[in-house]
Amino acid sequence: MSFIDQIIQSAQAMSGWEAVATLLGLAYLTLAIKESIWAWPCAFVSTLIYTVIFWEGQLPLQSLLNVFYLGMAVYGFWLWRRPKTEETHVDIHRLSWKTHLLLIGFGVLISGLIAAYLIHTGTSKMPYLDAGVTVFSVLTTILTARKVLENWLYWVVVDGAAIALYWQTGFYFTMVLMAVYVVMVIIGFFEWLQLYRQAQTKSVAESVE
Repeated sequence: MSFIDQIIQSAQAMSGWEAVATLLGLAYLTLAIKESIWAWPCAFVSTLIYTVIFWEGQLPLQSLLNVFYLGMAVYGFWLWRRPKTEETHVDIHRLSWKTHLLLIGFGVLISGLIAAYLIHTGTSKMPYLDAGVTVFSVLTTILTARKVLENWLYWVVVDGAAIALYWQTGFYFTMVLMAVYVVMVIIGFFEWLQLYRQAQTKSVAESVE
């Protein structure tokens, strides 16, 4: 069976609920790029469906990751709905390189510990990729909710690793979906970068006045 045939077969095997979850996942990314608060309701429903699908598919780690996404969807919605006049409102901002290095180091450490556990229990075909994708997805989702500009760069790496994970485990259609995500998050980075620069220019102009 050719690679294209495998993708088509994976797409045909999708349940109606999985198709809905996929479409909502794409809607989430599109709306997040536009800083729309409606990104989070889409994320909530999508991850709720995926939580059940992955659990029934005996992928407990991915199911638990989606349980976390459910909580983050609620948190993101609450955070993004704060009026700009309130101190709790968040704008697109950047973190220092030192902070990013600490986050990456922490993520690698936790990923290694989880991978060691997965190897010991034999519960994952790809323990290092599985653990790394899970841990950095958690960290990056937090950065997205906090509107950290570099979150999109993290997603490029996470989704790239997810492509390798789903390739190795036979989830070919999901792998193609992750490839689409990579393109979208690159677009998201440049969209947010433009908004960030506009906000910085406006802030400088207001301070001069």
